[in-house]
Amino acid sequence: MLPIAFHPIYKHPLPEGHRFPMLKYELLPQQLLHEGIVIESDFFTPGIPNLQYILAVHDKKYVDELINLTLEARAARKIGFPLSAELVERELRIAQGTILGCEKALQTGIAFNIAGGTHHAYSNRGEAFCLLNDQAIGAQYLLDKNLASKILIIDLDVHQGNGTAEIFQNNPNVFTFSVHGKSNYPFKKETSDLDIALPDKIGDEEYLHIINDTVPELIQREKPDFIFYLSGVDILDSDKLGKLGCSIEGCRKRDEIILSLCHKLEIPVQCSMGGGYSPEIKTIIEAHTNTYRVAKNIFS
Repeated sequence: MLPIAFHPIYKHPLPEGHRFPMLKYELLPQQLLHEGIVIESDFFTPGIPNLQYILAVHDKKYVDELINLTLEARAARKIGFPLSAELVERELRIAQGTILGCEKALQTGIAFNIAGGTHHAYSNRGEAFCLLNDQAIGAQYLLDKNLASKILIIDLDVHQGNGTAEIFQNNPNVFTFSVHGKSNYPFKKETSDLDIALPDKIGDEEYLHIINDTVPELIQREKPDFIFYLSGVDILDSDKLGKLGCSIEGCRKRDEIILSLCHKLEIPVQCSMGGGYSPEIKTIIEAHTNTYRVAKNIFS
């Protein structure tokens, strides 16, 4: 069983020509069902989370302004989506999907969120299509409920997890690890517990060597009892917002390395999908679907 958080609200209407590929949230579940990777009962529908779990990570003033739609225009523009009640509900449900995914991963070894990976959301602001930091909320939830004592966040999106780094900068129970493009957004990087900034156009061989060289040793040293994996597919050479040179097969092998380690070491893992901005939606769907194909093969 692969527990997967999904709600139709994930596919949020945007102005025509917007560069964010909302369609993937509708197509990805369909593809998983079409291939028989999952069945309908693998999906669970997240509700609205208890606000105390959001406020454990995000400032009350910021959360209140989001919910009441009173965020000042400049702050709303940095998010990149037109602010609306439906958008805020979407973000809250995504966060709840990751919270519930944490609980399910403790039982099954792995859980997914079709959306999420909103790692540019800071404690007191949102930016770059991220309003609330779902994996940070999930990590704090596990700590506060005494369901985990040491957490490792593996962020392999092409963009640095700047919000996640800021949120946990003074928390020794959460180790933040980000592998990202050096010259990519955000141009002012935060300091994760471990950052690896990659040069433009780096290909599969070098990229996978870095992952293989770093992650097993990191897990051995930090000894996490829960892992969050942000499996962004914007590392592809076709990505419009990334500057790396990885292939779809290289991206799949990356997922295989991470998920195989989690399974072998019996460390529960929650996966959020993160970014993907290739010009053709089928490329994005294929790369995301690979993550589930890999998981099905390893965890079945």
